[in-house]
Amino acid sequence: MDEDTPLLVIVDGANVVGSVPDGWWRDRKGAAERLRDRLASDGLPGRTDPVDLVLVVEGAARGVASVPGVRVDSAPGSGDDRMVELVAGAAGRRCLVVTADRELRRRVTELGAEVAGPRSVRG
Repeated sequence: MDEDTPLLVIVDGANVVGSVPDGWWRDRKGAAERLRDRLASDGLPGRTDPVDLVLVVEGAARGVASVPGVRVDSAPGSGDDRMVELVAGAAGRRCLVVTADRELRRRVTELGAEVAGPRSVRG
């Protein structure tokens, strides 16, 4: 594992947005854009080392554009499956998946990823 390579942080957009009942369901794409913008401005709270942030969106939130500091990945199908693919494709690299989804947590930890809950990116 290359210690100089930034931690890959994969954020489960639907799960993090859905963790706060603030009306996100009325505008899923807008809610994903607000999360993206907060990630771009705040990074990963509590971390000072460089990270590569990937926000995975699905369904009605597809089409959210990437911005400097946050790559947005629109899952063609299941967001969970896409996040598992990203972790599997990052073999040998430290990964952190931000989600509260128990099944997704199980799947990515089997591949060696660390996991954190939605509060870790909400500050």
